[in-house]
Amino acid sequence: MDDIFPTRDKLLTGTSVIIIEKHNQRSGIESAGKIERILSPGFSHPHGIKVMLTDGRVGRVKRIA
Repeated sequence: MDDIFPTRDKLLTGTSVIIIEKHNQRSGIESAGKIERILSPGFSHPHGIKVMLTDGRVGRVKRIA
């Protein structure tokens, strides 16, 4: 199940990604942006690696854009 979402080794600063922010988890509304910082300490996460985008939004990566 961990391999559904991109793992940490696929995510670099500046990578364009699609995330879901915490307040949008129920609705499934996605946001797009570029990674500024990777916040999750682990290699993978069952809900996606948590990142901060360059505009300050925080969410879990669902896929690489």
